[in-house]
Amino acid sequence: MNTVTDTRQRLLNSARELLYSRSYGNVGVKEICDVAGVQKGSFYHFFPSKQELTLAVLDEFFIISKQELLARSFRQEWSAMQQLRAFLDNVYIFQKSTKEQIGKTLGCPFGNMSSEMSTQDEVIRQRLNGLLQQMEMSLRTALEQGVRTGEIAPCDTVATAAAMFAFVEGLMLLAKTRNDPELIRELGVAMLTIRIEESATS
Repeated sequence: MNTVTDTRQRLLNSARELLYSRSYGNVGVKEICDVAGVQKGSFYHFFPSKQELTLAVLDEFFIISKQELLARSFRQEWSAMQQLRAFLDNVYIFQKSTKEQIGKTLGCPFGNMSSEMSTQDEVIRQRLNGLLQQMEMSLRTALEQGVRTGEIAPCDTVATAAAMFAFVEGLMLLAKTRNDPELIRELGVAMLTIRIEESATS
């Protein structure tokens, strides 16, 4: 990795850690630079603003989510229910690992940022919405597979995927509030029973 790429990545790494463990409003550019070991002038060489850095951090979080969560959960060779159960398991594993490492359950990085910034910054809100919709699509694809194979009774897969995703996001928020990732393991199974009938949204 060359020096330019390394400097940019150090800024992204420090921002990702700080923004996830704290909040957007609680973390300043100077602290991000100090943790990264980068001069403040270099920050603005790579990122015109804190907003631009945050957008890049969200994109990095999504890459990590695809590798650590989606790719490990949604495998076409598995049945739909196997995929949905794996999704819950991997959400739990990620949150439990974080608690073991730092003593805190941090919840969903996208959900955290959404609750803080969606009414404050339209650009960040739109990026968050797009990334969350991509994650939700994985649930929808699994549901559609299950309906095709007869494993899952016909339902409104778009609405059901949205309801399932909303349930998991809320569950991660509750786990963060109580600092207890075990709630995800104990209550997550309820997601598997969520169904929105086709007529309910027509």
